Amino acid sequence: MRSWRLLGFLLQHARGTLWLLVAAGLVAGLCSAALLALISRALTAHNGAAGWLLAAFVSLTLGKLLASLLAQLLLVRFTQGTILELSLTLARKVLDAPLRLLERRGGAQILATLTDDVSSVTWAVQCVPQLAMNAAVVLGCGVYLAWLSWPLFLAVLAATAGGALVYGCQHRRAFSVIHRARGQRATLFEHYRDLTQGLKELMLHRARRERFLADDVRAAADAYRRSNLNASTRYALAETWVQLLYHALIAGVLFGAPLALRPSPEVLTGYVFAMLYLMTPLWSIIGTLPAVARGQVALAAIEQLGVVLDGSAPHATSPATPSRLKAPALQLHDVSFRYDDEPGAAPAFRLGPVNLDLAAGELLFVVGGNGSGKSTFVKVLCGLYAPASGAIRVDGVAVDDPTHGAYRELFSVVFSDFHLFRRLHGIDAQRLRELAPHFLRTLQLDAAVSLHDGRYSTTDLSQGQRKRLALVTAYLEDRPIVVFDEWAADQDPEYKRIFYTQLVPELRARGKTVIVITHDDRYFHLGDRVLKLEDGRVASLGAPVTA
Repeated sequence: MRSWRLLGFLLQHARGTLWLLVAAGLVAGLCSAALLALISRALTAHNGAAGWLLAAFVSLTLGKLLASLLAQLLLVRFTQGTILELSLTLARKVLDAPLRLLERRGGAQILATLTDDVSSVTWAVQCVPQLAMNAAVVLGCGVYLAWLSWPLFLAVLAATAGGALVYGCQHRRAFSVIHRARGQRATLFEHYRDLTQGLKELMLHRARRERFLADDVRAAADAYRRSNLNASTRYALAETWVQLLYHALIAGVLFGAPLALRPSPEVLTGYVFAMLYLMTPLWSIIGTLPAVARGQVALAAIEQLGVVLDGSAPHATSPATPSRLKAPALQLHDVSFRYDDEPGAAPAFRLGPVNLDLAAGELLFVVGGNGSGKSTFVKVLCGLYAPASGAIRVDGVAVDDPTHGAYRELFSVVFSDFHLFRRLHGIDAQRLRELAPHFLRTLQLDAAVSLHDGRYSTTDLSQGQRKRLALVTAYLEDRPIVVFDEWAADQDPEYKRIFYTQLVPELRARGKTVIVITHDDRYFHLGDRVLKLEDGRVASLGAPVTA
């Protein structure tokens, strides 16, 4: 029931305003249809009826204008409110969705959903009042035509139903093409992301640049163009068919009905006049169908993203302020995780089983070669990936679905592929004022970056400086457990020394549990234990070997 998806969304998210909009549109449409009947009556009325006909004409005109104005004003409020709610709800659903689900969908799909799909739904929403108004005009004119002549009305209705079946077939085919175009648009977004993230590499390699533009960007854009052309062509053919049928109906009423049904001249004039009057609302309804179809495809894409917009998901509740929590003891018991198998590919990577007791205030180094599972281990440890089996306990209490969000709040993590936000959301303003200048000076960033109103003055820095700024953010968050994923990889020897000999010990002195993924074995003696991973399994776990 694709055609009901958009209506169901509107009824769920703006039921009251939607009914007011539809009611105003219906009133405006019925007034238009009544004006048609009144004009037709006035053309054949005697002079004595002119007074009440004029009064009725003025009343219907005012009713139509006021209803149309109300519909337009409601439409503006309705559309803007729907855009806001849809965008915020979708963003929240994305943030509440499992990370692996979003990773499988891919960043390009998510970006297309947050941009194109929201816009498509918005355009579809704006069509609703116009559809209601024009449908009311068509309905009112249909009642008027039936009142003029039932036999002629049934003949016109039968011909219209046959034409509608042909149009519906073309519409369904165009809908499937639009659905395919939505996937091609996501592919194009993926190439655009490659373009922005790989600018330097593309600029340095002409052959790669030209093939990327030709084989990836142009191919995807051309496929998207062809699908849109295909859909537009089908809609154009369907519209041409409707116009042909419509003019054939007028010809049938003018030249065929007098021979078969012998209607009176007044009935014949009323039919032709009404059918000519119906052309504008009919074309308007047909013109809005592509936008409605794209809105339905967009809602389907949103649902396929795995974040159904039901508005019922509870907001994640935060625990007590992390800075006031004592670092807990963590226990990982037979914890394992496995990525999804790809068809025809080798078995997917598996982590575990991992057994680890992490004491409060401990400094743990995690080591291993590329592909050993270090990054996966971090994501499982801090709650971004749910274990496939086993259990994680905090001070002996198992982490389950109700406490999963609170568990993640225990961690500050600087990932190897970290993202740096300019605004420091969720951090106490007084803490920022008191401590940010100190950390910026300690990491020798005070000359390049300052903090104003909870916002860094710039993040346009070298990679090493950006990592140091991410470290500042982690310090300011003041969570009980701090994880550094290859933080020192891009740092000069001096900053490495400061990190291992000053910053990490300072965190431990404040009662933090610190986990450092690193290859800098010269500093292992500063830690309590070293965890070594190989092919997703714990190869060794013990005290660091001192020279």
